[in-house]
Amino acid sequence: MAPVSLHLLHRARPSLPFRDGGGRPASTTGLLPWRRQYWSYTSARMRLSMPVSAVAAETPPLPRADDDETSAPADEEEEKFDWLDQWYPVAPVCDLDRRAPNGKMVLGLRVVAWHDGGEWRVVDDVCPHRLAPLSEGRVDGKGRLQCAYHGWCFDGHGACQFIPQAPALGPPVHKNSRACVASYPSVVQNNILWFYPRSEPEHSDVLQRKRPPYFPELDDPSFKAVYGVRDLPYGYELLVENLMDPAHVPYAHRGLFPEDLEFDQERGGPFKMKIENASIHGFHSNLDEDWGYFKFVAPCTLVGSPFRIRPVDHQGEEKKQQPEVTLVFFCVPVAPGRSRYIWANGLYVGRWFNITPRWWYHSITNTVLDSDTYLLHIEERNFAKVGIENWHKACYVPTSSDNLIIAYRNWFRKYCNHEIGWATPTVNQLVPPTRTRVELLERYWSHVKQCTSCSSALKGMRALEAILQVASFTVIGFLAATKGTIVMAAVQMAAAVLLFAASRWITNFIEKTFYFQDYVHADK
Repeated sequence: MAPVSLHLLHRARPSLPFRDGGGRPASTTGLLPWRRQYWSYTSARMRLSMPVSAVAAETPPLPRADDDETSAPADEEEEKFDWLDQWYPVAPVCDLDRRAPNGKMVLGLRVVAWHDGGEWRVVDDVCPHRLAPLSEGRVDGKGRLQCAYHGWCFDGHGACQFIPQAPALGPPVHKNSRACVASYPSVVQNNILWFYPRSEPEHSDVLQRKRPPYFPELDDPSFKAVYGVRDLPYGYELLVENLMDPAHVPYAHRGLFPEDLEFDQERGGPFKMKIENASIHGFHSNLDEDWGYFKFVAPCTLVGSPFRIRPVDHQGEEKKQQPEVTLVFFCVPVAPGRSRYIWANGLYVGRWFNITPRWWYHSITNTVLDSDTYLLHIEERNFAKVGIENWHKACYVPTSSDNLIIAYRNWFRKYCNHEIGWATPTVNQLVPPTRTRVELLERYWSHVKQCTSCSSALKGMRALEAILQVASFTVIGFLAATKGTIVMAAVQMAAAVLLFAASRWITNFIEKTFYFQDYVHADK
């Protein structure tokens, strides 16, 4: 996938996005008591490392595969990135159900988000009673999160409010600290729910010290943003790296790339990228005169504009500005070999933009994501075989179009030591064999189930499919029960055939749009 609006600009359509490895947690103080005990017991025997991450050589101007100097001297101490001192996006608010708990995994941590009637809350997805998942429960009439196993109820701060099995006149066992569930600071910003993965009391006012990245364009009424989310079968590093790579767009997404943006017969071209302001907090890149800019805000956020905005001269008419495109991506580390892609992309446009349903844009975005998912899934396993210390030798990156990727790999090495600071112990999920294409490119569980627009569209099309089939058989039954002219019978039969054919077309459309559609590069 790539940092570019793939399906329009020239057709005045909204932009598409450019198109979990383990490590020791940076801190374990935010874990529940039973989790802290488990981690302290296993940490001496268990050192989990990212199976995919690697780092490119920092030798300017371009790294070579045979460079040996790829890391700082051993006696040079670098500032380390604290993965637990960051805000992480849970999901766009429009894709969260206010009437029920919403379970998610972020940074190896299972959390559940729900609306208590006043605001969104985020707590650990585990009941302290018998460790059942709270995300399988419900939100009761008082806005409390109720466990589906034994009915224990919790408020937005994680305090237990009610234990049905406790005698009403007995001791208040629900007030015991062991009856509480860890609660995390959360905030809604830019229509996205964020949470901070530390539950200690001293972090309850973290918003006074540190906030999630903010983008005023997304709150501008004249800016039409299309939000979306999808879980992907490859790790966080591969997702970030892929979104920073515009050079792969005309090849990995062949057939989806606008023809008027081609560069040569092979539809490729050089990209001159200059990295600026590189630090522990991320870096900025300005592309050449034909392209825009990109910014990486560690650890999750990528923002930029794929094309510079220039006035357009229409044969003597007053010069007009091209539609301004802003792309905002959030790359969420879920678990080793798993990541979550959240996007908020759009442009300043007229009223016509609002009439296109959100699920239609999602279907296009999912096609773009599908086109390189299998490539990245296999690539991740190839990187794991190479080893993080040998990535710079195995990968030959001789052109400036790889500068963003090299900058990111250097950031990941320099400040993270090739590791993600998972909030809980994680298991290397790259060990199982490569999954089938049907499993990798499935859309229902990775996107549709999490998307309110696509879920509603699927229900509507299922209903339309059933109506067409019933109508087809009804017409046939009516034809058999009545005696009419040959012409009338032919018309009725044709109508029945058309209705049935339409129902089959809807069935095929549903399968490709909401469940699975293969992407074969050789056919593009």
